[in-house]
Amino acid sequence: MQPSGPAGTGTSPDPRKRSSLRQGVRVKVVQKQDQRTGTVTEGTVAEILTSSPFHPHGIKVRLSSGKVGRVVAVLTGPDG
Repeated sequence: MQPSGPAGTGTSPDPRKRSSLRQGVRVKVVQKQDQRTGTVTEGTVAEILTSSPFHPHGIKVRLSSGKVGRVVAVLTGPDG
C-alpha cells in the first residue's frame, strides 16, 4: 500500500475546482479569443475571478501578466 497524502499521489489538482487554486500558483489557461483554437497561455495566478466553488469549463483567473482565462491545468503550487 502506498502512503497517502499530497506527495507522490501522482494526481494533478482539478482546474474546475476553486479550491485547487491560490494566488501565486502556476497554471495554463485558455483565453476567450483562443477558445476555438485551444491555444494555451501559461502564467501565475494574480486573482481568482470565479466566485463559485466549481465551474465545468474551468475557474476564471487573471494572470500576473494581466491576461484573463479559464484554467485548463494547474502546474505548481505557490510553494513550488
